[in-house]
Amino acid sequence: MRDAIKKWAVNRLGATGEFDVLPLIGSKEFVAWLPTFLQSRKVLFPKVAYPTYNVGAIIAGAEPLAVDLDAQSWPDSDLAWINSPSNPTGRVHTESELKAAISYSRTRNTPVVSDECYLEFGDTAKPVSILSYTDGQNSNILAVHSLSKRSSMAGYRGAFVIGDPSLIKKILEIRKHAGMMVPLPIQHAMIAALSDDTHVLAQRDRYNQRRKTLAPALESIGFRIEHSEAGLYIWCTRGEDSWKSVEALAQLGILVTPGIFYGPDGAQHVRIAMTATDKAIADAAARITASKAQ
Repeated sequence: MRDAIKKWAVNRLGATGEFDVLPLIGSKEFVAWLPTFLQSRKVLFPKVAYPTYNVGAIIAGAEPLAVDLDAQSWPDSDLAWINSPSNPTGRVHTESELKAAISYSRTRNTPVVSDECYLEFGDTAKPVSILSYTDGQNSNILAVHSLSKRSSMAGYRGAFVIGDPSLIKKILEIRKHAGMMVPLPIQHAMIAALSDDTHVLAQRDRYNQRRKTLAPALESIGFRIEHSEAGLYIWCTRGEDSWKSVEALAQLGILVTPGIFYGPDGAQHVRIAMTATDKAIADAAARITASKAQ
């Protein structure tokens, strides 16, 4: 399995230089426990972000600090998370933003971890791994990937991290004593998934077509789509409290997530997942469009 991950990292992510890989029991447990393993005291993460970055800092007794995406403005820290494509916004980091994060890591001697679980699902933008910009100098840089997203294997809990060998060795020493080992059947499933790209391309096309179906319907009732250029969510707003938008869509039989769950900066947005069936997505779009006429 390690060989399969390394091969995939070189061929798909453009990883070069010396790097190691570490299988995970899904990426969520890694996000939640990494600050504890590294004994971090201050953890940075985006202002609009997956809640587990914050929870992981709390578990470790560290100071959680939400920051802007520009790494040049970041304060000193013991660990910094970036997320591209973003959950919940679908925003893709630019080359300059990724290079700024690498520069921050090198000048501060701080681990920077790039959560790239949605990397395979570009739409109007092409996501790129942070590992393609390190020039083979991977010290204090890690990239996290998940087959839950890439291969729709959420129930398998199969993921992995790639990057700095010394950092991975340190993390591994703790994890193996904590019993965080991937079961053999899951390892075989991961090898099979990483050896095939056809199913990933089909799923990407499916998500992107669902976005094309839903987005115009949402815009027809006053929502503005923001970012959403990759991933499997639509991030949108009507300039109202997120719970009001949740209620309006719930009255149409459509369940969405309030943006406030992802930080105060998301208080007027909602996240809409495109993980229902094509038929359910088309039905939801039709109900939204029909509500405009009522």
